[in-house]
Formats: sequence, structure tokens, C-alpha cells
Amino acid sequence: MNATQNTAKSTTAADKKFDGFTDEERAAMKEHAKELKKAARLGAAKADGERDVLEKIAEMKESDRVLAERFHVIVTASAPALTPKLWYGMPAYAKDGKVVCFFQSAEKFKARYATIGFNDIATLDEGTMWPTAFAVTALTADDEARLAELVKRAVS
Repeated sequence: MNATQNTAKSTTAADKKFDGFTDEERAAMKEHAKELKKAARLGAAKADGERDVLEKIAEMKESDRVLAERFHVIVTASAPALTPKLWYGMPAYAKDGKVVCFFQSAEKFKARYATIGFNDIATLDEGTMWPTAFAVTALTADDEARLAELVKRAVS
């Protein structure tokens, strides 16, 4: 291989963009790294986690903020033992340091709806298949009651 071929080959490789993660996913991973560093530095105090969650919710655009605020109220009322914390830049609620449930704004990943999700630590098992995430555009009284029941079951 001559020098011209070598240069062309390296230039081509450098010009290629890795498409494995979106910009939003990379940003979420960077936020998570910052969260881990901050937790290690400050300790995992519940008050700090709640303040961080409320600050993150306050930054959201109105449609997401309204949903996140309601979810925060539902979780803290239904399962006060869960600790609010940020998780990949999203409001989340943990038991013994492990995230049980979370709120993902529509804006975060440029989706058309927000998501309320439950991780595998949540004990929501129903037979051989059950939902672990919900697309949310609004919360009715029935929706809020269902979420409250799910959050209670998730930590039982």
C-alpha cells in the first residue's frame, strides 16, 4: 500500500460517523455519569435527590412538567420509602439504590409522548406478560389511581 492509499483509507474512516447512539442517548449517558460522580461526592442523601428531581422537573416544558409533577406526587404519596433521584437525567424513584420507576419526558428523546416506566426490580408480575412502561399524554383521575396502585405494588 502506498502513502496515497493509506491517507485515503484513514480519512474515510475518520469521516464515518458511528450510528450506535443518538445525540439524545449520548447526552443521557453523560448526565448519568455526572449523577454518579455527584452521588459519590455528596452521598446519596434523600433531600439532595428530591431537590435534584424537582429542579429537573422545573426545567421541563409545560406539557411534560405537569405530568412529571403529578407523577412525583403520586410516587411520594404511594411509596414514601422510595428515594427520589436523577437517573440518566430523568426523575426516578429508587429502593435501596435501585431505580424502581421513572418519568421520561417526551422532549428528552424527541418522542410524541412522555413515558412512565418501571424497572425489573418493580414487582409487577402478572402471569407471563405485563406492561413495564406507559405512554402518557395526560393523566386522568383513573390513570392516577392506577399509577398509585402500580407504585404500591412495585415496592411490596
